[in-house]
Amino acid sequence: MEFPNSEPQIVALAHRMLSGYFWHAADFPSIPSYLRIRLFSRCRSYMFAQRAMIQALANLRIATKAKNNNLQTLKKIMKQSLQKSQVDVAANPEKLKLIGWMPRTKSQPAQLPGQPTNLQIITKDDAVLKLKWDRPAGTRRVRNYIIERRQIQSEAVTDWQIIKSSYRSQTTLTRQPKQVKLEYRIKASNSAGIGTESNTVCVVL
Repeated sequence: MEFPNSEPQIVALAHRMLSGYFWHAADFPSIPSYLRIRLFSRCRSYMFAQRAMIQALANLRIATKAKNNNLQTLKKIMKQSLQKSQVDVAANPEKLKLIGWMPRTKSQPAQLPGQPTNLQIITKDDAVLKLKWDRPAGTRRVRNYIIERRQIQSEAVTDWQIIKSSYRSQTTLTRQPKQVKLEYRIKASNSAGIGTESNTVCVVL
């Protein structure tokens, strides 16, 4: 039998040992009375400590709830005070720094996204084509990508046409024209408009 690992099993074994040593002391002569007393004392101390911990946890929950309630009330009062203070110094908002606050900065207009780079063909099979590219450099937000295609024939070159949009920096195109030279490019788009086109890739399916 192996010594238990969990706390409840250890405590249960300690109680069984105490009971066995008390009722069958003659069978365990190598366990003197002082050792039985120490075992009993430590079990008793453990129970007191466990009760204290349970009470402490209950007090912690009560204190945490009180702290959170006070924090919410504090935030409400602070926001109300800041709103009134902004009205007080509307003519000179820099004075808000006197109370540790900063005047609101004017929102910056959105900027066009950058240029997608490293457009490449990952796989091609029959009329299916998989493209992948790198996001534009910088931190300008991209809402989606616009995939454009044109056909190159001996007689003429068609205009670029939007054939799909993607929210990721890769896409799979199906039902593409066959036996004709095709060019593809990518543009990034956001609320400010459409950015510069990527490099162009060419393929014949």
